[in-house]
Formats: sequence, structure tokens, C-alpha cells
Amino acid sequence: MKKLLPLLIGLCFCQYAAAENLIEVYEQAKSNNPDLFSAAAQRDKAYAAISGSRASLLPQLGLAGSYGINYGERLSKDQNAKTGNLNVVLSQTLFNFASWKQLDITKKQASIQDIAYQAQEQQLILNSATAYFEVLKSIDALGFLQAQKKAFYRQLDQTQQKHRVGLVAITDVQNVKANYDQTIAQLISAHNMLNNNLENLRQVTGRFYANLATIDTSTFKTTQPAHIDKLLQQAESTNLTLLTAKLAQDMAKEQIRLAESGHMPTLSVKASSGLNRNKYYGDNVNPASMPNNDRINGSNSISLNLELPIFAGGATHSQVKQAQYNYVDYSQKLESANRSTVNLVRSSYNDISAAISSIKAYQQTVVSAKTSLDATESGYKVGTRTIVDVLSATTTLYNAKQQLSNAKYNYLISLLKLKFAIGTLNITDLNYLNNMLGANTNTIIAID
Repeated sequence: MKKLLPLLIGLCFCQYAAAENLIEVYEQAKSNNPDLFSAAAQRDKAYAAISGSRASLLPQLGLAGSYGINYGERLSKDQNAKTGNLNVVLSQTLFNFASWKQLDITKKQASIQDIAYQAQEQQLILNSATAYFEVLKSIDALGFLQAQKKAFYRQLDQTQQKHRVGLVAITDVQNVKANYDQTIAQLISAHNMLNNNLENLRQVTGRFYANLATIDTSTFKTTQPAHIDKLLQQAESTNLTLLTAKLAQDMAKEQIRLAESGHMPTLSVKASSGLNRNKYYGDNVNPASMPNNDRINGSNSISLNLELPIFAGGATHSQVKQAQYNYVDYSQKLESANRSTVNLVRSSYNDISAAISSIKAYQQTVVSAKTSLDATESGYKVGTRTIVDVLSATTTLYNAKQQLSNAKYNYLISLLKLKFAIGTLNITDLNYLNNMLGANTNTIIAID
């Protein structure tokens, strides 16, 4: 048992230790996301309601029966009766405008829920990828700060040695120590940010990840999206929020017609067939006066029923006015959704353009900062530069690396946001980004 326990612990840990890429994380989120399951249930419920609305337009068949015993009292004492009847009723609506309109409204409600489910699918793709990249961004930030800490520690050690032999003043040691301590504080903050981002990813997928695939710099590339006017034109017909608002406006128009149907007649046909039995008994019952006692009688009937509402106390007029105001409400919501869509597409497009420009700028900044640091350290050794210059150059280099990393992840997230704004985000887009991932990185990072 003592030998088996470590093996079991190792197997459990391996379940989480295996590195996973963006596609695998999304598939796990899709199979374990309560928001997506809830949207699917709402969609299925809406489609199931269509059959309920259609039912009122289809034939209705019913069977009704009753059995009773009556006991006579006072003048009818001991005059008792047993009665029973059985009826089959068939009815069919010939014209009911309200039922047809309600069916149309129910179908539109189902379409809205279907789009809501698609929107939730796209939202899950965006949330999964965003949470994934935010974890990688935090890992990079932590790595750069650890490298910066090592650089400051090395400079602190060298400066302390020089101070001991009188080559530098104590202020140089204090300057390096201040920067070193500040980096430690930043490390603690960055480590907390990593833990929080891991929890955000866990919220989306329901799992913790000890290893994730990170960006492969050799395959990473940027591409400028299509012209903004083309993207806006596409969003008009594919943005899910906009489609939902359009359907909601159409449904509001149908609700006006539904309310107006309160003035319209309804026509239906009804056919029935029944059996009745009456049996009288008791001491005061005279069989001679009841020759048809205890007989079964049958009857068949068919009728055409027309109902025409004339006055309902103003209720129909009130319902029509409410539906008209409701239509105005949804028309304004459609305009608001249209403006939001345009804003989201434009801002996502601008973010991509800015990220591409930032990546190019920070790539050059890293090269320049590295050259500047090397020159500053050389100047410090020969006495032409101060330790403050070295510290500043070191900070500039690692800040540039951090900004370059942020720009790359911002570019990837902005790509997805643009697709989401247009309404075309799908698994193919994740595959495109997943192909930019390569080596694995550990998410469990300790700081000392």
C-alpha cells in the first residue's frame, strides 16, 4: 500500500500536468460550460413551444364521461336515480387569426433563442481564448520580472563588492538596492495576477492547467484585416446581436397584429357523439309511469360556431396601444444595437492596427534597448556612466520585452474580438491561432 499511494498521486497529478493547447482548452470548456448548457436548454424549450402554439390550430378530440347517484328527500323521498353519460367531442378551428399570429411569434422567439445559443458559443470561444492568452501574458510578465530581478541582484552584488574596496559610493549600492526591492514587489503583484488569471480560466473550463502551450515566435505573424467598410457591411448581416434585435422588432410588429385580432371573428366546427343512461329506483318509483326507465339513449350533433367580439370594455384597444409602444421600444433598441455593432467593429479593427504597429515598434525597441544596455554597462566599467544609467537601461530593456509580449497577445485577442463583432467567430479562427503555439510552459511558478 505504501508503494501504491505515491503511484496513485502521480497518476492524479499527470492528469493536470499534461500540457494543453488552445483547441483542447476550448473543447474542455465546451463540454463543461454551464452558460452554454443553459443557452441550449433555452433554445430547445423555445422550439418545443412551437408545437404548443400549433396545437390550437389542429383538430381537438376529447372523451368525457360522468356517473352520478341522486337520493330524493322530503316530497321525493325514496325516488332515487342513477345517471351516466359518455361523450366524444371533435372540434376544429376554421379561422382564428390570433392563433396564427401566436404561432408566428413563437417561431420568431425560437429563432431568437437559436441565435442566442450561437452567440453563447461565440462568447465561449472568445472567453476561452482571452483567458488562455491572459495566463500566457502573466507568465511572460513574471518571467521578465524574474530576469530583471536576477540582473539587479547581479548588479547589487558587484556594487557591494566595489563599495567594500572603496571604488563606489554607498549611494550606488542604495540605488541598486532600491531597484531590486521594487522588482521584488512587482514580482509579488505579477504572481498574484497569474493566479487570478488561472482562476479566470478555471471558471470558463472548470479545470486547472499546470502546463499550457505558449507562442512560437518562429510561426507568429500578423495580418491586416480587410477594409473597415467591408467588415461593417458584413456585420450588418451576420452580427448576432444585430440579428437578434431585428427579429425582436419583427416579433413586436407581429404582436401588434396579435392585439388587433381581438376585433376579429373566430370560426370553428364542433362534432359530438354521446350516450346517456338514466335509471330510477326506490319505493316511491312507479315503473308503470316510466316505461323508458333504464335505457341507453344516444345522440350525435355537429355545429358551426361563429364568435364576433363587439365590445370588451376597451381592453383590445389598450392591448393594441401597448403593442405599438412596444414596437417603438424595440425599434430604438435595434438602432442602439446597430450603433454598438459599428462601434465594436471599428474599435476592434483599430486595436488590431495599433497592435500590429506596436509589435513592429517594440521589436525595434528591444533591439535598441539591448544595445543601449550593453553600451551603458561598458561605460559604467570605464567610469563614463553611472549606476543609475545602468539601472535605467536595464529597466528599459525588460519593459520593452514586456510591452512586446503584451502587444502580441493583444493582437491575438483583438483578432477574435473583431470576428466576434462581425458575428463569424468559429473553431477555424481558434485553429489559426493555435497554429502559432509551440513549446509548453509551466503555469505553477514559485517566486523567491
